[in-house]
Amino acid sequence: MNLSTPAPRRPSLVPQLVAVLVAVLLWWLLTSVVAAPDSLLREFAPQHVVPALIDLVERRVLLPDVAASMWRLLVGLLIAATVGIPVGLSIGLNPVVERATMPVMQFLRMISPLSWAPIAVALFGIGHQPVFFLIAAAAVWPIVINTAAGVHAVDPGHLLVARSFGATRFEQLTSVVLPAIRDQVQTGLRVGLGIAWVVLVPAEMLGVRSGLGYQILNARDQLAYDQVMAVIAVIGVLGFCLDWAARHLLRDRRRAVRVEDAEDENLQRA
Repeated sequence: MNLSTPAPRRPSLVPQLVAVLVAVLLWWLLTSVVAAPDSLLREFAPQHVVPALIDLVERRVLLPDVAASMWRLLVGLLIAATVGIPVGLSIGLNPVVERATMPVMQFLRMISPLSWAPIAVALFGIGHQPVFFLIAAAAVWPIVINTAAGVHAVDPGHLLVARSFGATRFEQLTSVVLPAIRDQVQTGLRVGLGIAWVVLVPAEMLGVRSGLGYQILNARDQLAYDQVMAVIAVIGVLGFCLDWAARHLLRDRRRAVRVEDAEDENLQRA
């Protein structure tokens, strides 16, 4: 008798494909059928997107703009993680720090990141630096909040056991706290990634000469509305791919951690 557990069936992609087709159909109906013949809305029709994308690629502007935007996103996220994880740890580990910083943190995180744009330009000038600043300002708060929440969720008993074995505060941090909050930190990074991607495009409209946000302004100034729609479609597809990659990487990582924990538990029982 075969007692092996059957492998779980993967969910069908048919509903997702149908939803995409319905969305494109509605897009076409609104821009090509419902819109008046002389309406500017017809310039944004889906049948114009692919030719516009081909034109952008042939002119060698789309791929460099994508690379520039991805570079700014990566640097901004690294800055946010470098600042957010230590701040979240400090807030979670020290109640005094949490009470002291809570009013200021709640005040700052409720300010739209784009509100800092004039200050960023005044401080850093025109170029990459204000974009880095705005992306980091947008992404840092989910990282801080999730890191602090992860620390609060750590079982106090684990820390007591570590102290009973003579572990120093640094050893408690590296051996107990950091492994326990890994999932929360990863979730904060994923949420920060989504917010940073949304802020990136308007941040690139601050005078830089490359990036997807700049390309939207450039196409608008040339009255090339088909190219505007094409770049918007690229932004949506790239954002979807980034979130999909982050979600699956986190899921695979968590699955590997659960397997390792199960193996360790079996070895301890043996």
